[in-house]
Amino acid sequence: MSDNPLSNLHGIVPPLVTPLTNKYELDQSAFSKLLTHVIDGGVHGLFVLGTTGEAPSLTESVKLKLLEQMGKEVGSQIPWLVGITDTSLGRAAPPSYFPANQAALYQFSEQLATESPLPLFLYEIPSHTHNRLNRDTIISLLQLPNVVGYKDSTADVMHFHWLYQQIAEMDQPYPYFLGPEELLLETTLLGASGGVNGGANIFPELYVQLYEAVKQAEIETAKALHQKVMQVSRFLYQTGTAVTAGIKFALAELGIGNGLVAPPQLNLTSEEKGHLREFLQEFTKTLEKHE
Repeated sequence: MSDNPLSNLHGIVPPLVTPLTNKYELDQSAFSKLLTHVIDGGVHGLFVLGTTGEAPSLTESVKLKLLEQMGKEVGSQIPWLVGITDTSLGRAAPPSYFPANQAALYQFSEQLATESPLPLFLYEIPSHTHNRLNRDTIISLLQLPNVVGYKDSTADVMHFHWLYQQIAEMDQPYPYFLGPEELLLETTLLGASGGVNGGANIFPELYVQLYEAVKQAEIETAKALHQKVMQVSRFLYQTGTAVTAGIKFALAELGIGNGLVAPPQLNLTSEEKGHLREFLQEFTKTLEKHE
């Protein structure tokens, strides 16, 4: 087994939205502002072209322009991960659309890891792919030379408990990140590497402060910050599965982008925008008091 180049990846790694123009092209100016916003907010890494980044709804041109901009503006100053979500082995993973058993999922991922020129981070989001890896399959895949970590968006706490224990017993450390920010406090406290949290697009400092409070065993501070994160979750994700619409609207209120999401997602209604705008105005005041 080769050394894991990302074994020390930790902290808050926001899954960045993809700012779009009215013609669904990359809004490069807004994306540049977003990069500055989250990096200045102290995040530990970045994740682009994931679910929050609407990757399956973007053209290849938009994706390539975004990656070129990442290379120019971020480079190697902090680590960044790139989502390669697709249904074809020749293009990416995880497999979706067709049902697949564990043998098929393992074979697909093994072949992808073998052929990939870059290290591969496992990304599990069964709410979207409808194909779930079991723990034995994940442990087997983590032992492949080019697989270097795991991002868990199952929202299954028992899955985290059992899998984290198995990973902790392995010879080589593997970053284990959780997607749902509602679980950031408890999973980080119990040893997770950190969170890939959508709300960190908007309030990067809040999520970084929560992570740091946990790591410094400042539990009461962490609990108070967790309550703020839960407020963000409650109001930001009011549209159900189309969480990106809420994040993009909130960013537009900060002067980053126009809030537009790519079809088939829907933009917030006027009523939803009004509720979220009121929340953001009041919530921002509470953050200023805390600081």
